[in-house]
Amino acid sequence: MHSRIEVFLKDEYADPLGKNVISEIETFGLAKVKSVRVRQVYIFFGKLTENELDTIAKKLLADSVTQHYLCTSDSSRQTPHEHFHIIEVSRKPGVMDPVEQSVIKALRDINISVDGVKTAHKYMIDASVPAEAIPVIAAKVLANTNIEDVFIYPEIPKYRQTVFSAPFKKKTISLINAQDVQLEKISAEGQLSLNIHEMRAIQQHYTTLRREPTDIELETIAQTWSEHCVHKTMKGRINFNGKIIDNLLKNTVMKATEELNAPWCVSVFKDNAGIIEFDEEYNVCFKVETHNHPSAIEPYGGANTGIGGVIRDIMGTGLGAKPILNTDVFCFGMPDTPPEKIPKGALHPKKVFKGVVAGVRDYGNRMGIPTVNGAIYFDERYIGNPIVFCGTAGIIPKNMCQKESRPDDLIVVVGGRTGRDGIHGATFSSAELNEQSEHMSGGAVQIGNAITEKMTLDTLLQARDRGLYNCITDCGAGGLSSAVGEMGQYTGACVYLEKVPLKYEGLSYAEIWISESQERMVLSVPKEKEMEIITLFNAENVEATVIGHFTGDNMLRLYYQSEMVGELEMDFLHNGLPRLEREAIWNAPGFEEPSLPEKENYGTDLKKLLSEWNICSKEWVIRQYDHEVQGGSVLKPLQGVQNDGPGDASIIKPVLWRNKGIIVSNGMNPRYGDIDPYHMAASAIDEALRQIISVGGNLKRVALLDNFCWGNTNKPDRLGSLVMAAQACYDIAVAYGTPFISGKDSLNNEFITETETIVIPPTLLISAISVLDDVRNAVSMNAKEPGNLIYLVGVTRNELGGSHYYYIHGHKGKNVPVVNAFSGKKTMNTLSIATAHGIVRSCHDCSEGGLAVAAAEMAFAGGCGMELNLSQAVVEGEITRNDTILFSETNTRFLVEVKPEHKIEFEAVMKDVPHGLLGKVRQEPCLKIIGLNNITIIEEDIYALKEAWQSPLRW
Repeated sequence: MHSRIEVFLKDEYADPLGKNVISEIETFGLAKVKSVRVRQVYIFFGKLTENELDTIAKKLLADSVTQHYLCTSDSSRQTPHEHFHIIEVSRKPGVMDPVEQSVIKALRDINISVDGVKTAHKYMIDASVPAEAIPVIAAKVLANTNIEDVFIYPEIPKYRQTVFSAPFKKKTISLINAQDVQLEKISAEGQLSLNIHEMRAIQQHYTTLRREPTDIELETIAQTWSEHCVHKTMKGRINFNGKIIDNLLKNTVMKATEELNAPWCVSVFKDNAGIIEFDEEYNVCFKVETHNHPSAIEPYGGANTGIGGVIRDIMGTGLGAKPILNTDVFCFGMPDTPPEKIPKGALHPKKVFKGVVAGVRDYGNRMGIPTVNGAIYFDERYIGNPIVFCGTAGIIPKNMCQKESRPDDLIVVVGGRTGRDGIHGATFSSAELNEQSEHMSGGAVQIGNAITEKMTLDTLLQARDRGLYNCITDCGAGGLSSAVGEMGQYTGACVYLEKVPLKYEGLSYAEIWISESQERMVLSVPKEKEMEIITLFNAENVEATVIGHFTGDNMLRLYYQSEMVGELEMDFLHNGLPRLEREAIWNAPGFEEPSLPEKENYGTDLKKLLSEWNICSKEWVIRQYDHEVQGGSVLKPLQGVQNDGPGDASIIKPVLWRNKGIIVSNGMNPRYGDIDPYHMAASAIDEALRQIISVGGNLKRVALLDNFCWGNTNKPDRLGSLVMAAQACYDIAVAYGTPFISGKDSLNNEFITETETIVIPPTLLISAISVLDDVRNAVSMNAKEPGNLIYLVGVTRNELGGSHYYYIHGHKGKNVPVVNAFSGKKTMNTLSIATAHGIVRSCHDCSEGGLAVAAAEMAFAGGCGMELNLSQAVVEGEITRNDTILFSETNTRFLVEVKPEHKIEFEAVMKDVPHGLLGKVRQEPCLKIIGLNNITIIEEDIYALKEAWQSPLRW
């Protein structure tokens, strides 16, 4: 028995959700629509009186000022309406809906009992839309059919409580006598993502044991051995152009950190996040994760749980850190891609874009963590495989950074309940996508509940400070299998799976074990602390359940209803993986420099660059994030007189009563990788570092994170470019003295269609975190005062290869920007001395679009004009073209604003590094740039430039 309440805006109020639907329908060219009205529907299972329904609507669901509601005790009655098409969309059974959980809790608070709740959205679209367009609108705009059911009137919505039936039956897999073809079939059908060498190793192990594996044992091995969890390509043996590299990760990224041996690096490459020293009381930890494949299937849920997962990484670092900031970087296909160009099985980039942004927004904001830094990158090749980087930094007491599970400690799971969401997430993320992925792997997508995670976080910090547990980690990829497997690697563990709290009945023991349901943490709790920690969590309305204990025999034993369903040696689980052996090659692609005609005026080119997807304002995204919460934000993503200019890096104060801060920045430019992946990686590091310098930081205590997103590294050319990029990470990090403390790789980012394989460009995100001794020395990027001097610090070279200038003219080029780390480090160190002296009024690094774009951004962010002369720029080699100096993306360059009275002091500080006085800030709102031949080549109103920059993403 069930009833429903529909809540909707009164007719006199505009419907913003409906307007957004109209915009999306017209964007996709599906129909012309006059009106759409949206209703929130709540379905209640169980017997409710009319008075109870009315009470629920009035007290909990409807705003009496702006909304009406309708109650009915029979949800099967759908009133026909001649003026509307009616579409109703709801989550599929088993897909988590945080609203449902919140409603159930609220009902308990007002003493109304129900058996269950389901929610839906009802869309009422005007009848002028052709009936044949309605199913297309439902599938393309209103619903993601991987996780949602669609009902179109006169179809009657049939809602029922989520009930699954899975009677307990222990299952074994016939493996010992299987041939290679059968082994490959077992891996494929089980979505294990294990290759034939790995399947043979498992077969040999069980042959030695003289028994067949159970399903849960194979699942555990597959999760633990997945590329996502163990990074087996980066740790394998690679034959690169005849040279053997034994463990690429250890010989590049990790080697740089080892050689630098920075004493302020507290914990690197071993915990959920890297940790560096902050002050005498606290350390800071930082982690950036990827959530690419889930976001391709379900953008909102994939990104939602991407940011939720990396927040839990911080919660599970040491004995638990408090998250203090979020950062995110996204890569999408072109938002204006015609619908007919979308590969079968892929979502439109605009839908992915909006879903990803909404997912990160909702989770971060609800957790009360400021999103202070990020970037968005567009390329045609991300169309089937978006890249979603989510990062979080946290603060942790110095004496809380070490942890260890101990024999006889209890295994306690806290936070959310376990469901079918996220099954095979780790193995799914280790494979390529194709047009069937949305159907085969929909179960790998989770939906998060930030409120549950926020409650869990707050309670965990109390438990940490009371010393109630010895070790902690999060349930991420692989769920309990990975969390317990990692925590018990050197002890062993015994788990009773029927004790795990479930969202609903009917999960098999294997599903319970590998589910990646969100908001769950696992604790190692001394027996004597059991009652105290359970009481604490119960008091805060957070579930905490003992599901087993750690042992001392190095065995993993899994039980379900008193029967052992799995038994694995920890040594085999963690050390039995065969080493991958791969071939890698790299050959220069042989692009040529284009021959572009020289122009007398480059104003149109500058406007076109400012409007380019990768340069234009991302304010539409940034404004959706809370970057003020917690009160520590000093330098925010948007800066300037109207707080809408593009900041280089962000600064926050982790401890509000102190002036010490941290800076977070990032660098990435995949287009360079098309020409040379080594220089792409080097440039990414340089960009992240120069952003830190731009805002007033220095190189004394900067730590880096690497995030490699690549194609199928089984293919030698793909792997070769990865090797080149990793080698650059070592070279440039050592040269700049900036160690890596954490990282992640996500491989096989390819989308296979019937006619082609779409491979993402080599994508390396470098994130940087730095300690700033005094946030009062922060420098923003906006021009400050007319009359101030503008310097270009750094040398300009003919390096337009992979530039945005070439891109808008349809070329790649070959002269990719190269990092000269020796002079680059000297330039950065010297400029940081000037900012420390307080003589730098503003600073902006030259990156996408080069000098011209940087000058335009500084000018319109400050509401001032500028007059610059290119002949004063320091160049290397003979440069005779104006567009080369205007748009070259040479590394380690800065536009710096200095007061006239500080001219002598600034030039004295900078005397040993390249710098040129280009001109000054003007009162008139005009950007004027004089070329090498002393003729004006750009003269544009700054507000026209700003409009070109802001208009593309003004959605």
